[in-house]
Order: sequence, then C-alpha cells, then structure tokens
Amino acid sequence: MELAGRTVILTGASGGIGQPLCAALVAAGARVLAVGRDEAKLRRVAQDMPAGSTSWVVADVATEDGRAHLLRAAQAASPLPSVLVLAHAQAAFGLFEEQDPVDMDRLVQTNLVAPMLLAHALLPLLRTHASAAVVVVGSTFGSLAFPGFAAYSASKFGLRGLTEALAREYADTGLRFQYLSPRATRTPFNTPAVDALNAELKVSSDVPAEVARQLVAAIVQGRSRMQIGWPEKLFARINGLVPGLVDRNLRNSLPIVRRHARRPRSSTEENIHHEPRLR
Repeated sequence: MELAGRTVILTGASGGIGQPLCAALVAAGARVLAVGRDEAKLRRVAQDMPAGSTSWVVADVATEDGRAHLLRAAQAASPLPSVLVLAHAQAAFGLFEEQDPVDMDRLVQTNLVAPMLLAHALLPLLRTHASAAVVVVGSTFGSLAFPGFAAYSASKFGLRGLTEALAREYADTGLRFQYLSPRATRTPFNTPAVDALNAELKVSSDVPAEVARQLVAAIVQGRSRMQIGWPEKLFARINGLVPGLVDRNLRNSLPIVRRHARRPRSSTEENIHHEPRLR
C-alpha cells in the first residue's frame, strides 16, 4: 500500500514512538491526523512536521466521548482517512497481587477495549476506500507473556487475537488488518524499574526512529504480522510451539523480575514490616 496522498489516523501520537512514527508516515507521503490526550505535546509534534502534513485531535480514545470526537474529526478530514494506526497504550509493570484493580481496569479499557471500539466505529469510513488498513502496534508481550507484566500481556494477547480474527473476517475485501510488534524501545514509556530489569536481563532495545521506520515499511509492504528484533522473534515462535521451554527459561529469571517489580513500601509499611523484630 502506497501511503502517498492518504490520510492516516495515528493514535498515541504524543507519546512513546508517536512522534517518530508520525515523521516516518509523513516522509512516506501521508497526511497524518495525530491523536492524543495532551494538546501541547500534539502541537509540538505537528510543528516539527512539514507545513500542512499533520493536524491533531485531542481525544481520550478510552472514553466514548473521545472516540465520538475523533470520529467527527475523521469524517471532516480531506481526503477521508484510509489507514488507522493504533499506537496508544498504557504501561503496567509490577507483581500481579500488588496491582491496583482500578489501574488494571483502565489498562484493559485503554489497550484492548478502546482499539476494538474505535476500529468498529471507523470501519464504515475506512470501507469507502478500495483499499484500507487497520494497523495495530502491538508488543512482544502479545505473543510471549512475561512475569511482572501479567495485565499488560493479557491486554496485548487480546489485541493480537482481535487483529488476527478481523484479518480473517475481512480477508476477501480491500480492508486489511496488521499486527506489528516492537520489542523494548528506548522511550519514557518504560519506567526506571523496567529499564533496570532490561539492563540486568540484558534485553536489547531499539531507538524509536528505527522502530518507526520498520513499522512504516511493514505497512507499505502489507505484512499481516511482524515481530521486530532477534531473539524476540525466535522466542515468540518457540512460545507458540513449545511453551514449556519458555516456562523453564523464565522461571530462572523470577528472582530478578520480582526484585525489580516489587512495589516500594511506604514508611508506614516499613514500620509494620519491622515491628515483629522490635518486640
């Protein structure tokens, strides 16, 4: 799919790999409708792009009002959008028992329910084109569930399943669905704890501009699935074929994961924890 002359909706444009992805789409000739929750950040993204190539919509796509606002903006765009790139996500790192239920609910709404409902709302518009695409920026954790990322992995597994099912449902149409998975990327999306864990486990990470380049190349090539990075590509395949091998490998890393994932105790909790030793 050539992107020149197309309008692309890009969610998550103001965070993570959003800006380099916007730049790569514009470099490929697309006009980008950048979506995010922070107007100041979106404005800066647009200002860094060639004049007239990028407009923005302030919307929280995890809410009904936000999705409705984006739909109205998409319907008013010229030309009408023919590509939807779902690149927004909420991060979560920590031991499952210590996760806040409210945060977990918000994570699933943001990472899975919102993309599902947004794609559903935009399908009639996308299908006005002879060829169109819904591109999901997933994660290695959508194929390889990882301790310390249980809720996040669950949301990404669900998103991968949604994309795969829709790709099969629309296989005989001009609308395609793509699930493209970066590995660890050097952005503020990672907390210091995640960066420390990756460093100790010697997890490789990519610069955002290179990830954006590979994502846009995959969109142009029409690849239905892509996992960026080696050995992540291999591990994801092994996990699908022989998950027990991955189970044993990750079990050896559990002490490291738990040390980095454990929630810091407050001073009150520290006092309670030490009280039996003071008696």
